[in-house]
Amino acid sequence: MSVFASLVEWLADLLQPLFAGTATAAAIILFTALVRLAIHPLSRASARGQKARTRIAPQLAALRKKHAKNPERLRKEVTALHAREKVSPFAGILPSLLQAPAFFLMYHLFSGGRMTGHELFGAPLGNHWADALADGGLLGPAGRVYLALFALVAAVATFTYRRTRRQLAAQPLDLGEQAPGMGTLTKIMPLLSFGTLVTVAVVPLAAALYVVTSTTWTAVERSLLFRDQGEKEARAERPKKGVAAATRA
Repeated sequence: MSVFASLVEWLADLLQPLFAGTATAAAIILFTALVRLAIHPLSRASARGQKARTRIAPQLAALRKKHAKNPERLRKEVTALHAREKVSPFAGILPSLLQAPAFFLMYHLFSGGRMTGHELFGAPLGNHWADALADGGLLGPAGRVYLALFALVAAVATFTYRRTRRQLAAQPLDLGEQAPGMGTLTKIMPLLSFGTLVTVAVVPLAAALYVVTSTTWTAVERSLLFRDQGEKEARAERPKKGVAAATRA
Protein backbone atom coordinates (compact mmCIF):
# COMPACT_ATOMS: atom_id res chain seq x y z
CA MET A 1 0.00 0.00 0.00
CA SER A 2 2.96 2.33 0.68
CA VAL A 3 3.90 1.99 -3.00
CA PHE A 4 0.54 3.44 -4.05
CA ALA A 5 0.79 6.18 -1.41
CA SER A 6 4.26 7.09 -2.62
CA LEU A 7 3.01 7.20 -6.22
CA VAL A 8 0.17 9.56 -5.32
CA GLU A 9 2.57 11.77 -3.36
CA TRP A 10 5.03 11.80 -6.28
CA LEU A 11 2.26 12.78 -8.69
CA ALA A 12 1.14 15.52 -6.30
CA ASP A 13 4.66 16.95 -6.22
CA LEU A 14 4.79 16.77 -10.01
CA LEU A 15 1.49 18.61 -10.38
CA GLN A 16 2.17 21.19 -7.69
CA PRO A 17 3.28 23.96 -10.10
CA LEU A 18 0.04 23.61 -12.07
CA PHE A 19 -2.54 22.97 -9.35
CA ALA A 20 -0.98 24.46 -6.20
CA GLY A 21 -3.24 23.63 -3.21
CA THR A 22 -5.33 21.15 -5.18
CA ALA A 23 -2.32 19.18 -6.45
CA THR A 24 -3.10 16.14 -4.28
CA ALA A 25 -6.69 16.00 -5.55
CA ALA A 26 -5.39 16.27 -9.12
CA ALA A 27 -2.88 13.51 -8.35
CA ILE A 28 -5.69 11.21 -7.16
CA ILE A 29 -7.63 11.84 -10.36
CA LEU A 30 -4.53 11.17 -12.48
CA PHE A 31 -3.70 8.06 -10.46
CA THR A 32 -7.23 6.74 -10.99
CA ALA A 33 -6.91 7.33 -14.73
CA LEU A 34 -3.64 5.37 -14.74
CA VAL A 35 -5.29 2.47 -12.89
CA ARG A 36 -8.18 2.42 -15.34
CA LEU A 37 -5.78 2.61 -18.27
CA ALA A 38 -3.95 -0.43 -16.89
CA ILE A 39 -7.15 -2.52 -16.78
CA HIS A 40 -8.44 -1.22 -20.12
CA PRO A 41 -7.57 -4.55 -21.84
CA LEU A 42 -10.04 -6.26 -19.50
CA SER A 43 -12.73 -3.79 -20.51
CA ARG A 44 -12.05 -4.44 -24.18
CA ALA A 45 -12.28 -8.19 -23.60
CA SER A 46 -15.55 -7.65 -21.75
CA ALA A 47 -16.93 -5.60 -24.64
CA ARG A 48 -16.02 -8.33 -27.12
CA GLY A 49 -17.79 -10.89 -24.95
CA GLN A 50 -20.94 -8.80 -24.65
CA LYS A 51 -21.01 -8.15 -28.39
CA ALA A 52 -20.70 -11.89 -28.94
CA ARG A 53 -23.72 -12.44 -26.69
CA THR A 54 -25.68 -9.96 -28.77
CA ARG A 55 -24.65 -11.85 -31.90
CA ILE A 56 -26.01 -15.18 -30.60
CA ALA A 57 -29.16 -13.64 -29.07
CA PRO A 58 -31.39 -14.88 -31.97
CA GLN A 59 -30.12 -18.43 -31.44
CA LEU A 60 -30.82 -18.17 -27.70
CA ALA A 61 -34.34 -16.95 -28.43
CA ALA A 62 -34.90 -19.92 -30.76
CA LEU A 63 -33.68 -22.35 -28.10
CA ARG A 64 -35.98 -20.80 -25.47
CA LYS A 65 -38.93 -21.22 -27.80
CA LYS A 66 -38.00 -24.76 -28.82
CA HIS A 67 -37.36 -26.05 -25.29
CA ALA A 68 -39.80 -23.87 -23.33
CA LYS A 69 -41.35 -26.93 -21.68
CA ASN A 70 -38.05 -28.63 -20.90
CA PRO A 71 -35.91 -26.37 -18.64
CA GLU A 72 -33.19 -28.98 -18.18
CA ARG A 73 -32.76 -29.50 -21.94
CA LEU A 74 -32.82 -25.72 -22.44
CA ARG A 75 -30.05 -25.24 -19.90
CA LYS A 76 -27.87 -27.85 -21.59
CA GLU A 77 -28.49 -26.41 -25.05
CA VAL A 78 -27.69 -22.87 -23.88
CA THR A 79 -24.50 -24.07 -22.20
CA ALA A 80 -23.50 -25.93 -25.36
CA LEU A 81 -24.16 -22.85 -27.49
CA HIS A 82 -22.01 -20.68 -25.25
CA ALA A 83 -19.20 -23.25 -25.39
CA ARG A 84 -19.48 -23.63 -29.16
CA GLU A 85 -19.41 -19.88 -29.77
CA LYS A 86 -16.79 -19.33 -27.02
CA VAL A 87 -19.04 -16.84 -25.25
CA SER A 88 -19.01 -16.48 -21.48
CA PRO A 89 -22.45 -15.95 -19.86
CA PHE A 90 -20.71 -13.72 -17.31
CA ALA A 91 -19.12 -11.37 -19.86
CA GLY A 92 -19.13 -7.83 -18.47
CA ILE A 93 -19.33 -8.88 -14.82
CA LEU A 94 -15.80 -10.12 -14.09
CA PRO A 95 -14.00 -6.88 -15.09
CA SER A 96 -16.20 -4.97 -12.64
CA LEU A 97 -15.34 -7.44 -9.88
CA LEU A 98 -11.64 -7.17 -10.66
CA GLN A 99 -11.82 -3.39 -10.18
CA ALA A 100 -13.15 -3.77 -6.64
CA PRO A 101 -9.76 -4.53 -5.01
CA ALA A 102 -8.33 -1.29 -6.42
CA PHE A 103 -11.16 0.72 -4.85
CA PHE A 104 -10.82 -0.93 -1.42
CA LEU A 105 -7.07 -0.44 -1.53
CA MET A 106 -7.57 3.24 -2.26
CA TYR A 107 -10.24 3.52 0.42
CA HIS A 108 -7.89 2.23 3.11
CA LEU A 109 -5.09 4.37 1.78
CA PHE A 110 -7.20 7.54 1.85
CA SER A 111 -8.65 6.65 5.26
CA GLY A 112 -5.25 6.19 6.85
CA GLY A 113 -4.63 9.82 7.75
CA ARG A 114 -2.37 10.55 4.79
CA MET A 115 -4.85 13.13 3.46
CA THR A 116 -4.56 15.39 6.51
CA GLY A 117 -3.78 18.93 5.40
CA HIS A 118 -4.77 18.35 1.78
CA GLU A 119 -7.88 20.05 0.37
CA LEU A 120 -9.98 20.51 -2.74
CA PHE A 121 -11.35 24.07 -2.93
CA GLY A 122 -11.62 24.25 0.86
CA ALA A 123 -12.88 20.68 1.39
CA PRO A 124 -10.42 18.48 3.34
CA LEU A 125 -9.67 15.28 1.38
CA GLY A 126 -9.80 13.19 4.53
CA ASN A 127 -13.29 14.35 5.58
CA HIS A 128 -16.73 13.00 4.70
CA TRP A 129 -19.93 14.62 3.47
CA ALA A 130 -21.23 14.65 7.06
CA ASP A 131 -18.20 16.73 8.04
CA ALA A 132 -18.92 19.14 5.19
CA LEU A 133 -22.52 19.57 6.37
CA ALA A 134 -21.36 20.15 9.94
CA ASP A 135 -18.73 22.68 8.86
CA GLY A 136 -20.40 25.32 6.71
CA GLY A 137 -23.57 23.47 5.75
CA LEU A 138 -24.83 22.41 2.32
CA LEU A 139 -23.64 25.61 0.61
CA GLY A 140 -20.39 26.00 2.49
CA PRO A 141 -17.03 25.58 0.70
CA ALA A 142 -16.88 21.82 1.32
CA GLY A 143 -20.62 21.44 0.77
CA ARG A 144 -20.36 23.02 -2.68
CA VAL A 145 -17.60 20.61 -3.63
CA TYR A 146 -19.86 17.70 -2.73
CA LEU A 147 -22.79 19.23 -4.60
CA ALA A 148 -20.62 19.39 -7.72
CA LEU A 149 -19.58 15.76 -7.26
CA PHE A 150 -23.19 14.66 -6.72
CA ALA A 151 -24.29 16.52 -9.86
CA LEU A 152 -21.56 14.86 -11.92
CA VAL A 153 -22.34 11.43 -10.51
CA ALA A 154 -26.08 11.88 -11.13
CA ALA A 155 -25.44 12.87 -14.76
CA VAL A 156 -23.11 9.91 -15.35
CA ALA A 157 -25.48 7.53 -13.55
CA THR A 158 -28.44 8.65 -15.66
CA PHE A 159 -26.42 8.20 -18.85
CA THR A 160 -25.25 4.76 -17.70
CA TYR A 161 -28.76 3.75 -16.64
CA ARG A 162 -30.22 4.54 -20.05
CA ARG A 163 -27.39 2.84 -21.91
CA THR A 164 -27.56 -0.28 -19.74
CA ARG A 165 -31.32 -0.59 -20.22
CA ARG A 166 -30.88 -0.37 -24.00
CA GLN A 167 -28.13 -2.99 -23.91
CA LEU A 168 -30.15 -5.40 -21.76
CA ALA A 169 -33.14 -4.97 -24.06
CA ALA A 170 -31.04 -5.72 -27.13
CA GLN A 171 -29.00 -8.46 -25.46
CA PRO A 172 -31.17 -10.82 -23.37
CA LEU A 173 -29.15 -12.18 -20.49
CA ASP A 174 -29.78 -15.84 -19.80
CA LEU A 175 -28.00 -15.81 -16.48
CA GLY A 176 -31.28 -16.58 -14.77
CA GLU A 177 -31.23 -19.93 -16.53
CA GLN A 178 -27.68 -20.58 -15.39
CA ALA A 179 -27.83 -19.77 -11.67
CA PRO A 180 -30.56 -18.98 -9.12
CA GLY A 181 -31.06 -15.30 -8.50
CA MET A 182 -29.13 -14.08 -11.53
CA GLY A 183 -32.33 -13.19 -13.36
CA THR A 184 -33.20 -10.74 -10.60
CA LEU A 185 -29.68 -9.31 -10.75
CA THR A 186 -30.06 -8.47 -14.43
CA LYS A 187 -33.28 -6.58 -13.66
CA ILE A 188 -31.73 -4.36 -11.02
CA MET A 189 -28.37 -4.00 -12.81
CA PRO A 190 -29.31 -0.72 -14.57
CA LEU A 191 -30.08 0.87 -11.18
CA LEU A 192 -26.68 0.03 -9.69
CA SER A 193 -25.11 3.08 -11.31
CA PHE A 194 -27.02 5.31 -8.87
CA GLY A 195 -25.36 3.51 -5.95
CA THR A 196 -22.31 5.67 -6.59
CA LEU A 197 -24.21 8.58 -5.04
CA VAL A 198 -24.34 6.71 -1.74
CA THR A 199 -20.68 5.75 -2.00
CA VAL A 200 -19.59 9.35 -2.54
CA ALA A 201 -21.65 10.42 0.49
CA VAL A 202 -20.09 7.94 2.94
CA VAL A 203 -16.42 7.61 1.94
CA PRO A 204 -13.67 10.22 2.50
CA LEU A 205 -13.51 12.92 -0.16
CA ALA A 206 -10.22 11.53 -1.52
CA ALA A 207 -11.84 8.12 -2.08
CA ALA A 208 -14.91 9.87 -3.52
CA LEU A 209 -12.66 11.49 -6.14
CA TYR A 210 -11.36 8.05 -7.05
CA VAL A 211 -14.92 6.69 -7.36
CA VAL A 212 -16.22 9.63 -9.42
CA THR A 213 -13.23 9.55 -11.77
CA SER A 214 -13.48 5.79 -12.24
CA THR A 215 -17.24 5.91 -12.81
CA THR A 216 -16.92 8.69 -15.37
CA TRP A 217 -14.10 6.79 -17.11
CA THR A 218 -16.30 3.69 -17.28
CA ALA A 219 -19.20 5.61 -18.84
CA VAL A 220 -17.01 7.19 -21.52
CA GLU A 221 -15.05 3.99 -22.15
CA ARG A 222 -18.10 1.80 -22.60
CA SER A 223 -19.77 4.41 -24.76
CA LEU A 224 -16.78 4.27 -27.13
CA LEU A 225 -16.40 0.48 -26.99
CA PHE A 226 -20.10 -0.03 -27.78
CA ARG A 227 -20.40 2.88 -30.19
CA ASP A 228 -21.14 0.60 -33.17
CA GLN A 229 -23.78 -1.25 -31.17
CA GLY A 230 -25.40 2.04 -30.12
CA GLU A 231 -25.62 3.14 -33.74
CA LYS A 232 -27.35 -0.12 -34.65
CA GLU A 233 -29.83 0.31 -31.79
CA ALA A 234 -30.57 3.88 -32.88
CA ARG A 235 -31.24 2.75 -36.45
CA ALA A 236 -33.52 0.00 -35.14
CA GLU A 237 -35.44 2.47 -32.96
CA ARG A 238 -36.18 4.95 -35.77
CA PRO A 239 -38.56 2.64 -37.71
CA LYS A 240 -40.40 1.79 -34.46
CA LYS A 241 -40.95 5.47 -33.68
CA GLY A 242 -42.15 6.06 -37.24
CA VAL A 243 -44.67 3.24 -36.99
CA ALA A 244 -45.89 4.55 -33.60
CA ALA A 245 -46.32 8.07 -35.01
CA ALA A 246 -48.23 6.74 -38.04
CA THR A 247 -50.48 4.70 -35.76
CA ARG A 248 -51.32 7.74 -33.62
CA ALA A 249 -52.08 9.78 -36.74
